[in-house]
Amino acid sequence: MRARVRLVGIGALAACGVAFAAGPPNAADLEAELVCPICETTLDQSTAPVALRMKAFIRERIAAGDDEQEIKDALVAEFGEGVLATPPKGGFGLLAWLLPLAALLVGAIAVGLLIRSWSRRRAPPDDEPPLDLELDRRVDEELARFDS
Repeated sequence: MRARVRLVGIGALAACGVAFAAGPPNAADLEAELVCPICETTLDQSTAPVALRMKAFIRERIAAGDDEQEIKDALVAEFGEGVLATPPKGGFGLLAWLLPLAALLVGAIAVGLLIRSWSRRRAPPDDEPPLDLELDRRVDEELARFDS
């Protein structure tokens, strides 16, 4: 019986924590996550007339009690998926998340292979034949003649 009471109490506390955490959305956060369809910058950086209307719409919807997802859904319905600053995490938008990671992985592998090949290089072996002793003697004589 005590275990059930404890579980119910823990569940109630968890539900209260979720209820308190889910406050009204922040307009500044939403403006950073949405893109102006005209100038293609985030709303917090744009001063285009359509961006100003979108900012006003966001503030109206927050005052009406809409949550973040409802506001985003309404703007996507009106302007299309391009209004979202981050691509969707499914379907074709998944490529936008995976391609940069794949490029980083391929680049890291290429750099690793280059470093490995550079570290295995050795100086070319000395295959030159030794200097002819007669030639060496003549060079020494010529140099001695110029020194005196």
